[in-house]
Order: sequence, then C-alpha cells, then structure tokens
Amino acid sequence: MENKNAWQKYPEGEDRKKVMDFAEDYRKFISKCKTERECVREFEALARRAGFCDLKERIASGAQIKAGDKVYVNHMGKAMALFVIGQQGLERGMNILGAHIDSPRLDLKQVPLYEDTEMAMFDTHYYGGVKKYQWVTLPLAIHGVFAKKDGTVTNINIGDAPTDPVFGVSDLLIHLSAEQLDKKAAKVIEGEKLDLLIGSIPMEKKEKEEKEPEDTVKENILRILKEKYDVEEEDFLSAEIEVVPAGEARDYGLDGSMIMGYGHDDRVCAYPSFQAILDLKDPLTTGVCLLVDKEEVGSMGATGMHSRFFEDTVAELLNLMGDFSELSLRRAMRNSRMLSSDVSAAFDPNYPEVTEKRNAAYFGKGLVFNKYTGSRGKSGSNDANAEYMAKIRSILDGRNITFQTSELGKVDQGGGGTIAYILANYGMQVIDSGVAVLNMHAPWEIISKVDLYEALLGYQAFLEEA
Repeated sequence: MENKNAWQKYPEGEDRKKVMDFAEDYRKFISKCKTERECVREFEALARRAGFCDLKERIASGAQIKAGDKVYVNHMGKAMALFVIGQQGLERGMNILGAHIDSPRLDLKQVPLYEDTEMAMFDTHYYGGVKKYQWVTLPLAIHGVFAKKDGTVTNINIGDAPTDPVFGVSDLLIHLSAEQLDKKAAKVIEGEKLDLLIGSIPMEKKEKEEKEPEDTVKENILRILKEKYDVEEEDFLSAEIEVVPAGEARDYGLDGSMIMGYGHDDRVCAYPSFQAILDLKDPLTTGVCLLVDKEEVGSMGATGMHSRFFEDTVAELLNLMGDFSELSLRRAMRNSRMLSSDVSAAFDPNYPEVTEKRNAAYFGKGLVFNKYTGSRGKSGSNDANAEYMAKIRSILDGRNITFQTSELGKVDQGGGGTIAYILANYGMQVIDSGVAVLNMHAPWEIISKVDLYEALLGYQAFLEEA
C-alpha cells in the first residue's frame, strides 16, 4: 500500500516545468490575496476574463441559462460560486469542488485605536484557531475595508509593498521573562496582549494652543489616516480590518520543492479548484466551484457555508432554465457529488508521536482524501460512503493521478472539521480532499508543489466525470 513519490512522474524537463509554473502562479496569488475579499476580487476578475457572466446580470436581463453557459455569483464580496452548465439537467446533480478562502489571523476590534505611554496601538481579536505565541515579533500587514456612512468603501493594504511600513506585536525580552516562561503555551501570550504597535511620533503643538493636547501620538495617526485614506476614527465602527503576515510567499527548500506562505489553509485548495473550473469545457454534468468564508469559525454567518446562498443560487439557475420547483431543487442538491477541498496535516518528522504513520498524509504523495474527519470517536464528522470512495479511486487511477488517504492525527490526539458535513446534510455524496500542510494555522505554512499540481489534476478529473 506504499504510495510512490509523485515527483518521480515529473523528471527534469517540460513535465517538471508544468509543476513549477503552476506553483509559481499560485505563489503569486497567495502573496497578493491575503483576505477573503481580496480572493473574491481576484477570482471575479479572472473569471470574467475567462468568459464567465455574473448571474445577477442574467437574472436582470431575463436571459435563459443553457448548456455550456458559464456563470458566477459574488456573494457580499466574501464568498462566490462558479458554474459551467452541463448538457444534462441540474436535477441530475452537480460535480462540486468546495473550499474556503478565510484563514486564521488577527482582526481589529471595532474601537481599536488607543495611546499608551506615547505609543499608538491597535487592539485586536484573533480569528480562528491560532497559537497566539506564534504571532509576536513578526512583520505584519494591515488589509481590509472601511465602509463609510455615505456608502463608499475604501480598501486598505499597508505592509506588503516594498516601500510600506510594517507593524507588529511586541514580546517580553528574555531578560525579564522568568514568570512568562513558567506559563503553559496557551497562556504565554494572552489574547488581549496581541495589540499592534503602529506609531510613536506625537502631533506637533499648534502655535495658539496653550498646552499639549492629550493622546498626541494617536492624533498624529488619525491625521495620517485622514490625509492618506480619508478615514475618520468613527469609521472603524464599520470597518473590517485584518492583520496578516507581511511579505510574499517564498520558495522553500534548497531544491525549491515547497512553498512557504500565509493562508495555504485553505487557499491551496481554493486556487486549483478555481483553475479547474476555468479549464472545464462542455461537461455532461454541471461543474461547480464553491468558495466560502467563515470556515475557521464554524461556517456561520451570511457568507459561511451554513448560509443558504448556494442553495438559493441553484434555485435561481433552475428558474432561468425553466425548471424550478421545490422538488427539482431538492433533487439537484441530493444528486450532486462533492469534494470538500480542505487541507490535511502533513506528517512532521519533528513530531511523529501525534500521527499514526500508516494513516498519515505525506509531502510528495499527492492529493489527500479523508474518508472522515471529526475528533476522537469521529465526532462531528462527515464519513463518506465506501462506494463513493471507490468511485473516486476509479477516476484518479484511470488518469494516473497520485493520491493518498489520511486521518487527522491519532485517534485521541485531537481532530478537526470542514464544510463537508454541511453539504452532506442535503443527502449528496461528499468526501474531504486537499493538500497536505506543515505548520497548519501558523502565520507561515508550508506545502509541496507537486501535491498542489496533483490536486489540480484530481479536481479537473472530478469535474469532467459524467
């Protein structure tokens, strides 16, 4: 049952170049797109260039949807779905690739800006499952939007351009950290200590002022925000500002076989899923790429998978195809097949004790399938049917695509979940699949380039299956 290393399929030359070229395109993407909003903006622009039409435009025009049409939905700028309409009706089901585009990070609180001992700070609230101690002393960038009362939205991206300043969370010096080092890892850095240092120059005193104004450093920061971005302090009340690692993703390893970057979980699955839908031509079964928000915090909210935006979109499609009814919608969802494309934990030689080697994911062994996730006694898992796993094996083996199966660590070690169970609630066939990741949920994660390429091939093969 030992899987061969996928690199063996790609000797030096044109075959190896295809792997490296795709990885380079992905490296540029995750360097540029570090928030769910940035991902959707980029994907929408690429989709329109590839001939996809906004479904809202189709609805407004009343134009019918037919086989071969390519449409997409941008849902609140933080989730999207793309469809290539198949020759057979939607009632027969869809082939769905589903991934999430949010990643662990620090978010600014709604009232974040304050001054302490003439240092300007941003107060943050961490998002998703993080080891808080990993986020100190790193160069960090600020990405996000300010939504103003007049309806305008201002995009912010500070810290990633070569000439930009960066920001950071300070840590206690080793000389004074005796008590800190006695704490458990979960308490070494507390959530309320993850405040961002953003400035230290006070506002200059005006000639007519008799005394120095209070919080002069904070006032200077507000002056800069007003001059550069036309942002007032109260605009933070309606802002979504994310703090992420600054800098580009980088090739990793002397052989350049890996990529270190922020947000591999889960953009390393979202990107090949998106590319696979762009490559899909005249399918028999409708192909779908579903990209959602909020997975890292339970998939709740209007842009998470628990919302009904995907179901509602399928209903709109059925209506434009002249085939809508409650029964046809239920059949379309129930008869679908899905790859819940999310990352798996790669075997780490530094920490072998948390995994069981026969059922672990490894770098270089290709696309990973998790028949079940959950924790301990499979709690909260989607457990795929054996018949569906057999079908997936047949598809991939038929095209010589390298894949492996895995569990998320030893039985009692921990566990995790994905969006798989949410779609499975419709009665459709769903299995987790994705790319193995080292340092998962850390600011800088690592993936294998050849696994990324095998994921692309696997997703393409799945979408093309009748």
